[in-house]
Amino acid sequence: MSGIDSPTNPRDVVDAVYRAESRRVFATLVRMLGDLDLAEEAVHEAFTSAIEQWPREGIPANPRAWLVSAGRFKAIDVMRRRARHDASLAEVADQLNRKSRDEIPEDDERIEDDRLRLIFTCCHPALPAEARVALTLREVCGLTTEEIARAFFSSGSTIAQRIVRAKSKIKSAGIPYKIPSRSDLPDRLDAVLQVIYLVFNEGYSASSGDSLTRADLSAEAIRLGELLLELLPEPEVIGLVALMLLQESRRSARTAANGDLILLEEQDRSKWNREQIKHGAALVERALSSRRFGPYTVQAAIAAVHALAPSAAATDWAEIVALYGLLFRIEPSAIVELNRAVAIAMRDGPLSGLKLIDAILERGDLVDYHLAHSARGELCRRLGQTADARAAFERALDLAKQEPERRFIQRRLSDLS
Repeated sequence: MSGIDSPTNPRDVVDAVYRAESRRVFATLVRMLGDLDLAEEAVHEAFTSAIEQWPREGIPANPRAWLVSAGRFKAIDVMRRRARHDASLAEVADQLNRKSRDEIPEDDERIEDDRLRLIFTCCHPALPAEARVALTLREVCGLTTEEIARAFFSSGSTIAQRIVRAKSKIKSAGIPYKIPSRSDLPDRLDAVLQVIYLVFNEGYSASSGDSLTRADLSAEAIRLGELLLELLPEPEVIGLVALMLLQESRRSARTAANGDLILLEEQDRSKWNREQIKHGAALVERALSSRRFGPYTVQAAIAAVHALAPSAAATDWAEIVALYGLLFRIEPSAIVELNRAVAIAMRDGPLSGLKLIDAILERGDLVDYHLAHSARGELCRRLGQTADARAAFERALDLAKQEPERRFIQRRLSDLS
């Protein structure tokens, strides 16, 4: 099977199949059984049966189909046992038993349709945003509750509660396991992309804690994005994958050996991952050529301008300002406005950017956003406005929660002294 080596020991085969296929088997069983918990139990039982039977009976020609079939029969047995307490389950079990074996997909295309159904279910907009993230990482990616909790600096019990409530909501609200219709796809796809990018951002720039980045979390988001791209090559999916690859390409240059933050203009560009940049830039071109792109593609185009510049001094800031202007028209927000102001400062000088940032803060936007005050402090520092720079950096320090960023701001304050 694709993606599986050819070990001769049956137990090794089961392990290899589990790593490569367990989430595919799970997705198909979710579609067949209509229940996440029952499907998870069925997957476990199917692999337990494989460990017991494959050494005796030999490895089946299609291990994936065998596992789906075994899981289906295990689920029927479970429902019949539970029917003693809930008569409705007996009817469901009979219906499932009567279903043709055609329900078990033999080809990759139908399997991937099942995975796509599962992604859209886990990212359904009826679920709270934090529940979508936890459920997607658990059910689509196969992370354990403890792994998700560590990734988001949360407790296992909190994450478990989110997952349980999300599953309960799926049942009570009758959320269907299906791919959205073409008319519903844009809104539904946006919810999926938001989940993936939220996971990536938490890994690329952790919201709090001792470490600036979490490479494992970013890698999981990229893997999920590439899976979605393979299943649904829409322009904004292409754009999001490009954005993540281009940002990830700078990871090794973003921090010093002691974990301190290194600004983009000061990074050693020889450490940037050129393969990721090449792939990301090609995806940007592909998404832009569709002329149906959105905010993720524009952000990826901005990242590509940075990534392709041979040095900080050679950065095409005029192009970046123009792209931020386009992004603001597509998705207006104060953060986009802030980033555009910083780009204008790089193009036209710090005073031009400072006036724009002051206007944002004066109208009450981003007053609790540490990066707005940090950007203001940097521009004041470059203009020689030491008192204003110190006040801005002190406010940024009060708001920052991530230790590397706090140390960077403290260094700026020390320099001012």
